[in-house]
Amino acid sequence: MRSDLDLELVKLTKRYGDALAVDGIDHLFPAGTYACLLGPSGCGKSSTLRMIAGHESVSDGSILLGGRDISHLPPAKRGTAMMFQSYALFPHLSVTENVGFSLKMKGTDKATRRKRALEMLELVDMTKFADRLPAQLSGGQQQRVALARALITEPQVLLLDEPLSALDPFLRVRMRGELKRIQRELGISFVHVTHGQDEALALADQIVVMNNAVVEQAGPTREVFDAPATSFVARFIGAHNVIALPEGKVAVRSDALRLTAPEGAKLQGQVIAVEYQGTHVALTASVSGDQEVTALLTDKDFFGTPRNPGEAVGLDWDGQAAHPLRA
Repeated sequence: MRSDLDLELVKLTKRYGDALAVDGIDHLFPAGTYACLLGPSGCGKSSTLRMIAGHESVSDGSILLGGRDISHLPPAKRGTAMMFQSYALFPHLSVTENVGFSLKMKGTDKATRRKRALEMLELVDMTKFADRLPAQLSGGQQQRVALARALITEPQVLLLDEPLSALDPFLRVRMRGELKRIQRELGISFVHVTHGQDEALALADQIVVMNNAVVEQAGPTREVFDAPATSFVARFIGAHNVIALPEGKVAVRSDALRLTAPEGAKLQGQVIAVEYQGTHVALTASVSGDQEVTALLTDKDFFGTPRNPGEAVGLDWDGQAAHPLRA
């Protein structure tokens, strides 16, 4: 099922009446990429995904898959498949029948449908549940069935709309690993919408951060995390402090901050909160300019010289740890 087809958005725009949901975005998803569209509610990420899938019309611009304009094709003709947030399995059909349903609609014979459905169930580790009904499955198992149902059409690109949001935290982490494994085995592009920063960091080769209908920053996951371009990206992606200095705003990772004596430190502040997080301690201090910054310290570093709310502290960092922000 491997794909060598790039997915490209060219000036892609979506309007709902006078409201602009997606504002002329350009982006190339290289073939075989696991990409996450990341951003807050209402930023345009789900509208973008639904336009790629063909479930929303394109107001302006183009969607190209392998250089072919698929912008106005029906969903079944695009080479994409969509896995929805609600799994929407047919309650009266068995797992195997649910997975093979799209092949039935195409007129594929029963034996071939069952063979292909069982192959997909093996991929998602659900073979032993092949004859059960959806009501006899857990939420995580239903999700695997929905994934198999999307993949049986052999898409060039799989589109996932917040597929983990209904799962409990433990299962969510486990399913992240399963999604990544399956994407690597198949070699096709996955485009996954989420508002969860940890989910995007764990899964994505490439992150596209959206805000107010535009792409705020895009690139390889580690590059976006290590060097956010704007204050919004630094704050939204997490684990960064946005600090206003005389020369402008910079982003400094929380784990790059260290506590020192106030005299001579880049920032002087007062401890306002200390939160023990197991392997780390998060210390938040108020500093000049009505700012708050958080330092993430190892438990060894913190408890070697513990600090309490109300104490004065200095905060310092190595020069290369501060990344200038353009806004």
